[in-house]
Amino acid sequence: MPDSRSFRQLMGCFATGVTVVTTHDPALGPVGITINSLTSVSLEPPLVLFCLEKEAHLYSAFQKSSSFAVNILSEGQEEISRHFADRKHHRTSPVPWDRPRKKCPLLRDTLGWMICRKTNAYKGGDHTIFLGEVVELHKRGGQREPLLYVHGRYRQVKKTKK
Repeated sequence: MPDSRSFRQLMGCFATGVTVVTTHDPALGPVGITINSLTSVSLEPPLVLFCLEKEAHLYSAFQKSSSFAVNILSEGQEEISRHFADRKHHRTSPVPWDRPRKKCPLLRDTLGWMICRKTNAYKGGDHTIFLGEVVELHKRGGQREPLLYVHGRYRQVKKTKK
């Protein structure tokens, strides 16, 4: 059986997009956490999943919530990703909140967002797998690229000449 360090190092070779998953907690208000475990599951119905460590500081907020939003970050939003990755900054300024939709807080100027109705939560080792049905989405226009994460660092899409 591989050790957790070797597993983490190998998985770090897999480039992912970066998102901030948000919800509304009755005690804390709008909260969010940086996630790179977003996966599209189904087109009919539209389903996505993300995984959250059971020891995460906002675990109970997502466990109790019936909905969540996925905010897809662009290459210029590394600071926002770092902000929500820090357990001290799950909801404090300088968060560029947009108006909430269906009680889910949204971040301003992302590539797009999805509002999801949480349909299930599954045990997955030291994480919980949250499954959600996309009930509303918005893709912003423009030519911005996604924020990427690989080898423990933020990266940008390499543009090639045509």
